[in-house]
Amino acid sequence: MRYFRQMLFGYARVSSADQNPAHQVDALARAGVEAENIHLDHAGGAKASRPQLDGVLARLRGGDTLVMTRLDRLGRSVLHLITLGAQLRERGIELKVLDQGIDTSTAEGRAMFGMLSVLAEFQRELIVAIIYTRRFPVRDMGLRHAC
Repeated sequence: MRYFRQMLFGYARVSSADQNPAHQVDALARAGVEAENIHLDHAGGAKASRPQLDGVLARLRGGDTLVMTRLDRLGRSVLHLITLGAQLRERGIELKVLDQGIDTSTAEGRAMFGMLSVLAEFQRELIVAIIYTRRFPVRDMGLRHAC
């Protein structure tokens, strides 16, 4: 019988190039994730395919734990988060979300994962709405620009 060491893998994401991921990377390191096991993407949370996320998901094995600072770093769609959470659980992989106290190895952690998945999508929709209204305020009021 072979015994494998359980590994910690970290995932961090920033939405734009001008954002600094240092606080996420530092938190992952403080949580015990080794530097070579931290994966960082520069992409929006609504994108289902992100190269570093895809890479870490391929590396994970049963008994491993995927660590991130906030659930919205993993994704902002309820469907994507719940599907990914179920796939990891089926593979025997746990999730730990540092800032939100989620640990899917417990019933409470799994419940919190589900609730915060909904809030992550809601937050994304609010951000999109704010950007839209800032971009098109006059048109949304039924007015036209005077030339």
